[in-house]
Amino acid sequence: MSDEGPGTLTVPDGCHAVEGRVLDQDVAVVASRYNSDVVQRLLDGAVARLMERGIGADRITVVLVPGAWELPLACRRLAEAGSHQAVVALGCVIRGGTPHFEYVCNEASRGVIQAALDTGVPVSFGLLTCDTMEQALARAGGESGNKGADAADAALEMAGLLRALPRGSRR
Repeated sequence: MSDEGPGTLTVPDGCHAVEGRVLDQDVAVVASRYNSDVVQRLLDGAVARLMERGIGADRITVVLVPGAWELPLACRRLAEAGSHQAVVALGCVIRGGTPHFEYVCNEASRGVIQAALDTGVPVSFGLLTCDTMEQALARAGGESGNKGADAADAALEMAGLLRALPRGSRR
């Protein structure tokens, strides 16, 4: 039971639940080099979580991009290539004194979800959008956990779930 992050739900009696499971999966992690001290912690958390979940290091591809703006294009290319069952996007944008923060955050988040929707490959969102460096560090392995690890969990769960859900054609 958590107000922050995934919790536990009870499926009503008589209903069938479909949940994601970790299977043999290849996962790509796209990490922004901007605010590298924070993103390194997110990357370490994501890779450690993937390995805890049974994904071998040889099945994890790490791709480095200059900043958050570049995350969507790299995520989309990896998702389109078809060799990864999930992609994890990691980065950190800290608010400054100009509207640049909003432009970068809005377009990076839009692009990441668009990559997933257009390709059908889960692309999880591990981009921190914080007001201060202290907030970012708290979310990168500090008192608020590691959002890189959380994004890795979400990617694996969604990849397993999409494998389990029925596919069909639209009419």
